Amino acid sequence: MNDLKKNFLLGVGFTNASEDEILEYIYTGLQKSTEKYYIVTPNPELLVIADEDKDYKKVLNNAKLALADGIGVMWGARFVGRSLRQRITGVDFTESLCNYISKRPITVSFLGGGPKIAELTAECLVKKYPGLKVSWFSKEYDSSLKDKKTDILFVAFGSPKQEIWISKNLNNVNARVVIGVGGTFDFITGNVKRSPKLLRNLGLEWLFRLLVQPWRIKRQFSLVKFIFLVFKEKYNF
Repeated sequence: MNDLKKNFLLGVGFTNASEDEILEYIYTGLQKSTEKYYIVTPNPELLVIADEDKDYKKVLNNAKLALADGIGVMWGARFVGRSLRQRITGVDFTESLCNYISKRPITVSFLGGGPKIAELTAECLVKKYPGLKVSWFSKEYDSSLKDKKTDILFVAFGSPKQEIWISKNLNNVNARVVIGVGGTFDFITGNVKRSPKLLRNLGLEWLFRLLVQPWRIKRQFSLVKFIFLVFKEKYNF
């Protein structure tokens, strides 16, 4: 199966495809191939980390698919002349993928989050997409899970921890596709309130999260460096 094309921003490749194309790519791969791979959802903060940590950049680039999670990524790619077709956040993609495969013979599992969050995430998604087939869920990965098979594993350890963990453990988990989804479980369960759709459409979800989680202000400082790095790439200084 041919890989989907990637466009690069700050040395990190992003899959340049629509969400529908990516969903079909994953499903087709599960039917026709035995390959194991992982998916990442980098945002501007992770691109700054990757710029400072070459090993982490390699982890992101070794992902079969990389989804543009953040309006900043879309802006940056367009600014340097390598536009991406669609912004796809971790939480939206998780919902879309679960909806898509709920009608097909594909199993999913959930790993990470706080106490009982993985279980509650599975319950919420099964309620929303009744045909969804859940294999297992757990806060942590241990030896008891090694023999439990699943097609798709969602991992919510937070970044950059989850991407590093997935890269190191891909061959040890009994899953075909592993996806790092950050705080997605908290949003799906309602543990953390998501911004109104209007703000999401305007690319201001980050501002809403900052208002409800003021401690995130330190993380927002990385946006300043991200903008600087994008200008540096554009004008080669």
